[in-house]
Amino acid sequence: MLEIIIPLVLLFAVVFVKQIPKIGGDIRAALLVAALSSAFISGLNFNEMIVAFIDGIDRLSWVIMLSIFGSLYAESQVKLGAMDTTLNSLRAAFGNSPKGLIAAVFITLILAGSFLGDAIAAATVIGFLVIHALTELKLKPEQIGMIILLGASIGSIMPPITQGVFLSASLIGIDPGPVAKLAYITVSIGGTLAILESFRFVRGKKMPPELIPNQSVFQILKENWKTLIPLLVLIAIVIANTLFDYNIFTEIALFSYILEPLIGIPIIQGLTNQIVAAIIIALLVGFLFPSVRKQTKGVVKNGLGKVNQTVQIQLSAGVMVGVFYASGLIEKVALMTEGLASSMIKVGGAIAMVVVGMLTGSQTTAQSVVVTFLGPILESMQVDPTLIALGASHIAAAGQNMPPVGLTAFVVCGLIGGILNKKVDPIKVMTLALPNSLYFLIIGLIVWFI
Repeated sequence: MLEIIIPLVLLFAVVFVKQIPKIGGDIRAALLVAALSSAFISGLNFNEMIVAFIDGIDRLSWVIMLSIFGSLYAESQVKLGAMDTTLNSLRAAFGNSPKGLIAAVFITLILAGSFLGDAIAAATVIGFLVIHALTELKLKPEQIGMIILLGASIGSIMPPITQGVFLSASLIGIDPGPVAKLAYITVSIGGTLAILESFRFVRGKKMPPELIPNQSVFQILKENWKTLIPLLVLIAIVIANTLFDYNIFTEIALFSYILEPLIGIPIIQGLTNQIVAAIIIALLVGFLFPSVRKQTKGVVKNGLGKVNQTVQIQLSAGVMVGVFYASGLIEKVALMTEGLASSMIKVGGAIAMVVVGMLTGSQTTAQSVVVTFLGPILESMQVDPTLIALGASHIAAAGQNMPPVGLTAFVVCGLIGGILNKKVDPIKVMTLALPNSLYFLIIGLIVWFI
């Protein structure tokens, strides 16, 4: 019993007791402390620990590669001007009214969040482009914060590049493809509800003349269509695989020749994941453009900088997951819960994930801590693994934006406050976003109870 309790007590102590010297409040340290304590109590020797570390990181390798190359790709698209083209095109299509502008901003944020796979990065990249426009609509800073927070957060769980789904699937050990297909539906509904909810901010307001686009969608695309080529390449690869079951990485000999030798190599094999490989191809296509090549240093520096902390958390989570499996901790927890009612475990697991996400502001931490144990337990209860992963990703996404400590909300408020030179209350932003968070929580619980 102690070998289960001690690592978890230490994990939560480090996360929530910020007075602990050096490591208090550091999620990375908490995950590593839990891993090392579990290894020590279970009697793993040094070699077994190293093997466990590698195995755990390997389990999350595709998520880590997704974060790294997704951020590099998104940064290249910013340098290329693809994000500007996308936003301006959407504004031309929908932006002749305040509601249309809000819809255009949301769609752009969701697209950016999807291709980045990270809410904070999407909020930062697109936030600079939209804050002044939303201000001219006479929106309050907290309302602007809610729009950017929800758009970026919904985007980060929206396929095809969905960090939340990839992480939950990795922790459970299943193919993320079927989960992502369901997420297209549930996340799209969440995005639609967020857009409709935000329309109340501009009820009765007129569009300022200076915000009305002076070019049509056709004119914008005619001038800038080349900036969308890498994006179109990525979309084509994903659609071919998702809708037509045509995987270019197995069907085309050249790609198969490059990727096959990597399969089976721990951690490195994360590069062979279909979405990761597709992003790498789109990234290489982006570097065919001089405007991207000339700023290679900036692409690499900014891209890696934006996911530096995320990747560190993922690596630490991988270490913990590997040790928990090697020490037999996962199986022991599953055995302990066999006599409990399934409804109690599902509701309790959801509450635990929401609380961890709420207090750490991180869906990555919430899933790493809770799904590591909960996934095998729900599988033993005959819950479909695809639905376990879908529910976990949605519940974690709900928790990360709930008050009082939504990390993304604090970043967004800092960004808005710096640009507008105004104080922005992150608690109010998270409260405005609460209905959408509750939507994702409800969807997660529904799919677990099906």
